[in-house]
Amino acid sequence: MGSPADPMVVQTSAGEFPLRECRLSVGGREWTVLHTGAVLTPADEASYFADLAGRLPYGVVLWPAAIALAHEVATRADAFRGRRVLELGAGTGLPGIVAASLGARVVQTDRQEGALAICRLNGGRNGVGSVEYRAADWAAWDDAGRYDWVLGSDILYGEEFHANLRRIFRDNLAPGGRVLVADPFRSVSLVLLEELERDGWRVTMAKWTVGEEGAPRAVGVFELTPP
Repeated sequence: MGSPADPMVVQTSAGEFPLRECRLSVGGREWTVLHTGAVLTPADEASYFADLAGRLPYGVVLWPAAIALAHEVATRADAFRGRRVLELGAGTGLPGIVAASLGARVVQTDRQEGALAICRLNGGRNGVGSVEYRAADWAAWDDAGRYDWVLGSDILYGEEFHANLRRIFRDNLAPGGRVLVADPFRSVSLVLLEELERDGWRVTMAKWTVGEEGAPRAVGVFELTPP
């Protein structure tokens, strides 16, 4: 799979921070994504949390899980065409943008207004005009809609969020619906996946590798089917 090109500085800002551009090859086409920085390797992540987390909001950083999930969605064109899709913690919005380009009706949500602003910018840059954007907090969730797919990139990292996410997975899936979450095999994320499996959910995984040669990052894309 292709890896992101080196970002270039773009004369745009959302909130108080400058944006950069990354071009990626996903599903046979090139996508352009605005973001505040790319955190691809474990070393990048350690550096981000040590030095940059206070200045660059994590929601508008380009994470490897978003790249892996976008690739996974692109391989499932028939499964997304005409379907209703909810993206949680959308951040830069890449997976939802790919789903919308395949003909899905997408709602992208994030609790950070800056992230939603970048979602809108990225949707426009990639020719996706039918996406709906909503500010939403998992702890105060009020969306009663039903979706064929719920997408999330690296959203399982906080154990304090697990109960809220489980409720959303349960209540917002349409009959026959499924969840697709990408995660770089964080131990806390695997705890939730194991709990879901014990509760009767079917959990399957596709493995993707994201990043530069010599510093690849393994990402699991987990498909969750309710009991």
